[in-house]
Amino acid sequence: MLDAIIILSFIFAGAGIGFFGIELLPVTVLDQVSNLEGLRSVTGGFSALIGGVIGLMVQTAYRRIEAQIRSLPVDLLLSRSVGLVLGLLIANLTLAPVFLLPIPWEFAFIKPMAAVLGSALFGFTGVTLADTHGRALLRLINPNSVETMLVAEGTLKPAATKILDTSCIIDGRIEELLNTGFLEGQILVPQFVLQELQQLADASNDQKRVRGRRGLDILNQIKANHPNRIVIHSADYDDVVTVDAKLVRLSQELNATLITNDYNLNKVASLQRIVVLNVNDLAQAIRPAYIPGDNLAIRILKEGKEPDQGVGYLDDGTMVVVEDGGEYIGAGELRVVVTGSLQTSAGRMIFARPQTSIVA
Repeated sequence: MLDAIIILSFIFAGAGIGFFGIELLPVTVLDQVSNLEGLRSVTGGFSALIGGVIGLMVQTAYRRIEAQIRSLPVDLLLSRSVGLVLGLLIANLTLAPVFLLPIPWEFAFIKPMAAVLGSALFGFTGVTLADTHGRALLRLINPNSVETMLVAEGTLKPAATKILDTSCIIDGRIEELLNTGFLEGQILVPQFVLQELQQLADASNDQKRVRGRRGLDILNQIKANHPNRIVIHSADYDDVVTVDAKLVRLSQELNATLITNDYNLNKVASLQRIVVLNVNDLAQAIRPAYIPGDNLAIRILKEGKEPDQGVGYLDDGTMVVVEDGGEYIGAGELRVVVTGSLQTSAGRMIFARPQTSIVA
């Protein structure tokens, strides 16, 4: 519909110019015309044809510009608009003294020409500067505007909310993970998880009581260090018995990510298409990779399966089997050279041989 309006507008404008424009011809020319109405019809039709061609070109250019504008990111479109408005505003303020100058009527064309050229120059400069510094300009207006627009258009994805389960809180490594800043998004602690920690802290079993109190202490420490990140969520489900089932339902309802150390909960949640972050998997993934030729310093703690073997452990619990290391048991740190490694169901095992004498 808009395309037809553009083309018809130019056709009617051309027809009107051709029909009434003959009155601008010199009188000597008009006196030689025997049929003035016929001339009007011919010039009007010819002008209407030219107007239709021009209208078609304008309509095509309009659609191209519209397609380009639709493909522009929201932040770039807004910054260019702001740059154009500021450029035109500066152009008007700058050219205002020119319009007040007493210019002879012979040179009166200078004022409109200066207005057109100045507006085009400053407008183009504003758009160009917006391409370079547009996001900085938007941040001055609203610090969160760029990220908000990028999230709205799908360029950026908002950080998913994380839900902590009981085992992850008691484990304690989540606090260090938050301190490093690698874990983004809001952290939710459901009310039923807090109740489970309280029940463990009040249990008659000493081991459960220690675990419950440790979890509450860690949660209080996280709340103190990250008050804007931790939120106690009041959701509960009376028709669900187990805490694990409640965690799964809450994660589904909030479309949140579940953080846990529980292997079974990890599997159940994954089967129900819930994104799960397992701290144990993370610790396993970031363990340093040792290749043959690397040097280690370990303490030989016990004998291996073979009489001449010694066994030590890295800080992350990885077992290191040292050939000819049995004689160094309990003797202090020993520099060893890695000869190989083996990944088993129980974990990773590193094989090495002594490099130097005992360090200390």
